[in-house]
Amino acid sequence: MPRGDKSKYTDKQKRKAEHIEEGYEKRGVPKKVAESRAWATVNKESGGGNKSGSGRGVPDTKVSSKKGGRLGGKAAASRPAAQRSASAKKAAATRKRRQTAHA
Repeated sequence: MPRGDKSKYTDKQKRKAEHIEEGYEKRGVPKKVAESRAWATVNKESGGGNKSGSGRGVPDTKVSSKKGGRLGGKAAASRPAAQRSASAKKAAATRKRRQTAHA
């Protein structure tokens, strides 16, 4: 089996890799890099292709999926409260201004 051959992966693993790849592409990562990262993530979570008999029955780890939710908010948390408050007030004013403009 040549390197890069995906025949030993389950349909679920292929769907998962596709979904992860789309997420990377939305964030501006080049197509080839996004594909590479997506398959690396699938391999990390499931231990590679699972269609052969030897690896069946081993549960996936989901470690990479859990990581994503924890990343958000770190930048805001490191800013001073006054700066966060000013940003929130500015955002509220913008929403109010746009709402009245569209009405």
